[in-house]
Amino acid sequence: MSINIAIYGPSGAGKSTISRAAAEALGYMYVDTGALYRAIGLHVLRSGAAASEGETVAGLLEGLAVDLKFVGGEQRVLLNGEDVSETIRTPEASMAASQVSAHGAVRAFLFELQRRIAAENDCIMDGRDIGTVVLPQAQIKIFLTAADEDRAMRRYQELLEKGADVRYEDVLADLRQRDHNDSTRALAPLKPAEDSILIDTTGFPLVKSIKKITDTIREELQHAGI
Repeated sequence: MSINIAIYGPSGAGKSTISRAAAEALGYMYVDTGALYRAIGLHVLRSGAAASEGETVAGLLEGLAVDLKFVGGEQRVLLNGEDVSETIRTPEASMAASQVSAHGAVRAFLFELQRRIAAENDCIMDGRDIGTVVLPQAQIKIFLTAADEDRAMRRYQELLEKGADVRYEDVLADLRQRDHNDSTRALAPLKPAEDSILIDTTGFPLVKSIKKITDTIREELQHAGI
């Protein structure tokens, strides 16, 4: 049986960066499920449709191909065969991802892909509902969070490094809106599972956050005899 570790929590908590580093340190595959929702969000944006309109978005899924491939251990996201790994990281794609993730058709569309990857690989999988919906049977579940100001600053600095023309105030406002969307949606709202480990990285530099999560995973694996 494969070993699955779920790392989930709100936007900007550092899930992707920390999970990727932890997976590399532990020798596991890293799977960023949020990238799949971003890919669908990008597809909807390109179509000119409203990401909030469930029926419209559901119609856009017909014939759509979203997949992951791993090149040199790095995850790449494919949208109808196009590598969109960089394009999906814009603020617009982030907000669209938050909106489309509220639709049952989108979640069902991606559910089997995520489950299949987890069943076939020892992996660290991150996302917003990984520990509660996609992999409720994961051996280890970590709910990763931080103060919204910290999360917004991390995202702001990340966007600046990529050359984006953004203001911190706008990034913070977008993040708070996404938090609201994710925690209040009727379908699979963002919340920690009862058996998850809560880790708050407010004020932590990245290297400390990575060490905290990696050490926690090692301890839990050892405790479980895995």
